Amino acid sequence: MKVTNLLAALTLVVMVMASCTKVPNTGKMDFADQTDSVSYALGYLQAANLKKQFERWPLEVDSTTCVKLAKALGQAEVKKANIDHLKGMFNEIDEAAFMKGFMNEFAYNKSYFTEMTADMYLRKVMESIRKVKDEERAEKAVANLAEGQKFLEENAKRPEVKTTESGLQYEVLKEGNGAVATKADRVKCQYHGTLLDGTVFDSSVERQDTAQFAVTGVIKGWTEALQLMPEGSKWRLYIPAELAYGERGSGAKIGPNSTLIFDLDLIEVVQK
Repeated sequence: MKVTNLLAALTLVVMVMASCTKVPNTGKMDFADQTDSVSYALGYLQAANLKKQFERWPLEVDSTTCVKLAKALGQAEVKKANIDHLKGMFNEIDEAAFMKGFMNEFAYNKSYFTEMTADMYLRKVMESIRKVKDEERAEKAVANLAEGQKFLEENAKRPEVKTTESGLQYEVLKEGNGAVATKADRVKCQYHGTLLDGTVFDSSVERQDTAQFAVTGVIKGWTEALQLMPEGSKWRLYIPAELAYGERGSGAKIGPNSTLIFDLDLIEVVQK
């Protein structure tokens, strides 16, 4: 739908929904599981919040029009609910249950929930989900740390790999002869970053681009390496978790305590 059409439709909804003629509740709901309950509660709360916005429009429409508009608006809201689901708020959203909760409140003014009980219930579910995810993350952190330590121990045995006092490991793929950066400098480089299993999490090489960074504006492993490698060098870095993103990880791909591998090509030291 074009933006102008969408705005016109929303304006119409705002104008007519506030004083819709109440109709009997035809939305009986059988709650089969937690997903049904969560979805219905989300639909109910979204409808309740929207109704408050529409109360200032004192227009009368018949119940049939009211229901049609509620269905149209509910479909838009269920899409937003699924976007929230993708962000990790809840494990799953059932669209039919969401619509039932939305319609019962918005069009029929009846619901299995009140605002207080819906809010309390959803908070409880979110807390439960968060607890499970925290436990899973803690287990993953332990496993990743052990995997990384084992890999680095074996990798350090290769003669071409050098290990610094901090635990950073590097392998010289191409030796440059230019300037060596200091903490005050910026650098222009290309890089290709992977996990131990080969998963690519970031790569300026794949983007066919270069990047500029402050020497002190990157992870510790990079900051150390950039002050060792001459301009024009290309190194492969093996970075332990404590010199990378540690227990917090980064984004969806870099888990807690992940050991990272970077091919780092130092193109230019941009002196401050």
